[in-house]
Amino acid sequence: MLAGKNILVTGGTGFIGSHLIEELIKYNNKIITTYLSLDKKSYFSINNMARKTTPIKVDISNFKEVMKLITKFRINFIFHLAAQPLVEVAYKEPLQTFQSNITGTINILECSRLNPQIKGLIVASSDKAYGQLCKKKYSEEDALEGSHPYEVSKSAADLICQAYFKTYQIPVVISRFGNVYGEGDLNFSRIFPGIMTSIVKHEPLQLRSNGKYVRDYIYVKDVVEGYLLLASSLQKIKGQAFNFGSKETLSVLELISLIEKLLNKKINCVILNKAENEIAYQSLNYTKASKLLGWKPKWNIESSIHRIYKYYNQIY
Repeated sequence: MLAGKNILVTGGTGFIGSHLIEELIKYNNKIITTYLSLDKKSYFSINNMARKTTPIKVDISNFKEVMKLITKFRINFIFHLAAQPLVEVAYKEPLQTFQSNITGTINILECSRLNPQIKGLIVASSDKAYGQLCKKKYSEEDALEGSHPYEVSKSAADLICQAYFKTYQIPVVISRFGNVYGEGDLNFSRIFPGIMTSIVKHEPLQLRSNGKYVRDYIYVKDVVEGYLLLASSLQKIKGQAFNFGSKETLSVLELISLIEKLLNKKINCVILNKAENEIAYQSLNYTKASKLLGWKPKWNIESSIHRIYKYYNQIY
C-alpha cells in the first residue's frame, strides 16, 4: 500500500481524482495535484481537500511545467488522470483533445523516464481505447482500434504507455474502466449527472443518443479501489493493462428506468438521437483484475444511488 510518499495526481480536483485523493490522504502521503480550474461545487472543494493537498495550476500538455512540478516536489509516484474526458468535445475540438490526452500523457511518461526516483505510474485509459470491436466482452488481449478523435486519443496514449515500458522499462500500469458514475461528476452532458439534474431541478432530460447505447456502469469508489490495488501490486504487473467493469451492463433507457424505480421519481426524457461518434455497445471482461488483484465491484447502483442523489441535491 502507498504510504509516506510524494504522490502526484494529475487532474486530482476532478471527479475521479477527488475520490482517489480522499483515500490517498489517509495513508500519510504528501499529495500534489494539477488542475486548470476549480469548481466550488466539485467533490474536491465541498470536502475541503485543498487543506490536505497541494493544488498547482499546471497544463499537462506543457512539458516544462510538468517537469518543473515533478522535480520541485520530488515526486515518486504518479496517478495520471488528467484528460479531456468528453466524446462530444473531442468531436468538436480534436486538437485540444489530442494535446491533452496524447501529448499530456507523453509528457508524464517522459518526465518519469528522466526522473528515476519515480517508482510507479498509473495511467487512466478507457474502454473507448478499444474502439468498436463488435463483441460481447472486451478483454485486455483485444487490439486497440479507436476510430474517432476521443477513442483514438485513448488508443494512442495507451499504446505509447506500453512503448515506454517496453523501451525504457518505465514502471507504468494502465487502467481501462467502463462508464464511471458517482457523486462529484460535474460533466452534465454525461448520463448520470444529467439524470440527477433532471430530477433535482424538475427539468426534462435530453438524451443525445437514441437511448439504446449500452455500457458497463461502475461506481467511483470501486474505481478508486482498483487504482489502489494497481499501486500496491505494481512491481508484479508493470507494463500491463487491466479492465475494470461491472455486472450492471445497461442501456441508457434501462439505466433511467432503474433509477426511477430506486428513487421513486419520474424522469421526463426527450430523445434527441444526435450523438456523434458514439459506440453502440461496450462491456469489459474484468477477469484479469479479479484473478491478479483480487478486485471486483463492491457497489452497485442500488447501494450508491442515495449518496449520489444527496450530493446533487446539495449543490443545487
